Amino acid sequence: MKIKILVITIFYIISFFNLSYGSNSEKVDQISKNLRCLICQGQSVYDSQSDFALSMKILIQSKIDEGKNDEQIYKFLKSKYGEWIVYDPEVSKNTFLLWFLPLILFVFGAILIIRKLSIK
Repeated sequence: MKIKILVITIFYIISFFNLSYGSNSEKVDQISKNLRCLICQGQSVYDSQSDFALSMKILIQSKIDEGKNDEQIYKFLKSKYGEWIVYDPEVSKNTFLLWFLPLILFVFGAILIIRKLSIK
């Protein structure tokens, strides 16, 4: 009987910790999907199993536990690792071409096509 009570108590404690982690794990997943793994080129922190990615997930979890919101966490990570760590960079003077070069090329291509079609 004592063993049953012990097993039930241990099961209850484990399930309690899993539920408390589960409430923030979705937020950790959401943030880590938008971060590049600096070790695994081309993978997000969410997808990677490198030591760096695992430590980033722990860092994100600790920042959430401190009460930081998404923007504060991204700002901290950008200051520590640079703008490159974020998959979705902000529009700034450094990323202006990144955001607007495809639009400029599209407009230029459309003008060339219209000119070619109007010549015939």
